[in-house]
Amino acid sequence: MNCAERYYEIRASVPATVKIVAVSKTKPVAMIDEIYTLTGHKIFGENKVQELSAKFELLPKDIDWHFIGHLQTNKIKFIAPYIGLIQSVDSFRLLTEINREAKKCNRIIPCLLEFHIASEQAKSGYTIAEAKSMLDNVLFQELTNVSVNGVMGMATFTSDEHQVRSEFQTLYSYFTSLKTSYFSQQAGFCEVSMGMTDDYRIAVGEGSTIIRIGSGIFGDR
Repeated sequence: MNCAERYYEIRASVPATVKIVAVSKTKPVAMIDEIYTLTGHKIFGENKVQELSAKFELLPKDIDWHFIGHLQTNKIKFIAPYIGLIQSVDSFRLLTEINREAKKCNRIIPCLLEFHIASEQAKSGYTIAEAKSMLDNVLFQELTNVSVNGVMGMATFTSDEHQVRSEFQTLYSYFTSLKTSYFSQQAGFCEVSMGMTDDYRIAVGEGSTIIRIGSGIFGDR
């Protein structure tokens, strides 16, 4: 089965309303272009600024690039002119710097707030208390060049489906809480990014609107 066939298989397995981010990190430009050309799919995800910048230069400009990894503040300027969505905002400092670079580009950059929902301590992200504290801060209201469009999280890497489902339910409850308390008048706050190749079916069942699929499309490394 080639990349396009794997893509179509996953596309058919989830509702049409669920966005698929084809996680193309470490994959060659030719492989990305193949999926783009054969399927018309346009949403790709990268986690390193240097690699993303190189691919942006070589690939069609209507690709909707999502940044999905840890983003260093000094690297934001390189992707600010074109990034479609930054999924991994895990601090107010990072959001402030994204806003600063977006303003220079005369853009509003869409972002997701990343939450720590897994049992592994290595994964980053807000707690719900930290996120609410930030949203309550008057300084947040001054960030006019970013748009908070929802939440993102990664479940624990485990075969325990009950635990994974519980963690996704937690993230969805955070989304609902923030939507009710802070974004009830903002239609753009609508995304819940959760679920990868091994657990996307569970995620979709728990309300995911964006799934991030790497090996499920591109094959194992």
